[in-house]
Amino acid sequence: MMSEAEAKKPAGKKKFELDDRLKAYKGIWVFIEHERGVLHPVSLELLGEARKLADKLGVEVAGVVMGVGGEKTRSFCNEAFHYGADLCYLMEDPLLTDYRNEPFTKGMTDLVNKYQPEILLLGATTLGRDLAGSVATTLQTGLTADCTELNVDLEVRSLLATRPTFGGSLLCTIQTLNYRPQMATVRPRVMPMPDIDKSRTGRIVEEKLGMVESAIITKVLEFIPDEMQDKPQLPFADIIVSGGRGMKKPENFKLHWDLATVLGAEVGATRPVVQAGWVELDRQVGQSGKTVRPKLYIAAGISGAIQHRVGMDASDVIIAINNDPNAPIFDFAHYGIVGNAMTILPALTEAFKTHLATARKVG
Repeated sequence: MMSEAEAKKPAGKKKFELDDRLKAYKGIWVFIEHERGVLHPVSLELLGEARKLADKLGVEVAGVVMGVGGEKTRSFCNEAFHYGADLCYLMEDPLLTDYRNEPFTKGMTDLVNKYQPEILLLGATTLGRDLAGSVATTLQTGLTADCTELNVDLEVRSLLATRPTFGGSLLCTIQTLNYRPQMATVRPRVMPMPDIDKSRTGRIVEEKLGMVESAIITKVLEFIPDEMQDKPQLPFADIIVSGGRGMKKPENFKLHWDLATVLGAEVGATRPVVQAGWVELDRQVGQSGKTVRPKLYIAAGISGAIQHRVGMDASDVIIAINNDPNAPIFDFAHYGIVGNAMTILPALTEAFKTHLATARKVG
């Protein structure tokens, strides 16, 4: 019997242990997204992250390629090998020519049920989000969306998926302890692009879809190119000049455009600026906008709220301009200039003009 003192002691935290069913799941998979013969860069970014996680867990990385078939489709497997995959599950079928939820969901869930990966990663693109939700629902497993960081708890082999919550004001880390596979989506440009190693090779495992057209409700009638293809592409810009409400009025945003023109940069903005109608929605950076990873990010008149930070703090170099020395953005900027952006931006524009003109003459 326990003594009275022992009985009053608080119970310790119960240690989680994987049961035999969960232990059967091994390996990390990345869905290799492609459309019209073009591989989406987010898949390569996820392969780099998967490689890091797999090395910690001591397992393999697999790419999952689904498509109509042919040399082009198979080339995506080679791309996956070059960026960190050890093997590639290849599913070729005419029904997979264009993305439709039903055949892609069936194909993915059949592969998961047969080969049992412990982690499945997809890009948080329009296609990836649609597929991830239906696959997770079909498999009755957990899915953490729009992650900004991935890690693993080695003790219980649990994916630690971190994402913004409460409107971006907090970051939370989510675990799916009792279900497999553990699924997560990650936005493009959140993770760094891994180095390519063209000497890497791997093995290809081919599987059949096992579905007929009559079983698919949706039909592809016509392909209409993305009307956004000629719009701002902030996630892939090397230099971004971004502004916030600290610019006081929309007319002052011309200063950002002037500097961006000289640098060959894109112009970004915070959510309040977009909501005020100063710039179009395509230029919003942050939790509810674009996630960017430029080589240089110039933030003028931006306080640095976490909603904006999660969309740009992976930039190689961040230069902050703000007249408030206590602005949160100075906590994570690489370089800070305390001063009036309306004065500093024109000065930077002229300085870069002079420098670039001199460089061209020397060249």
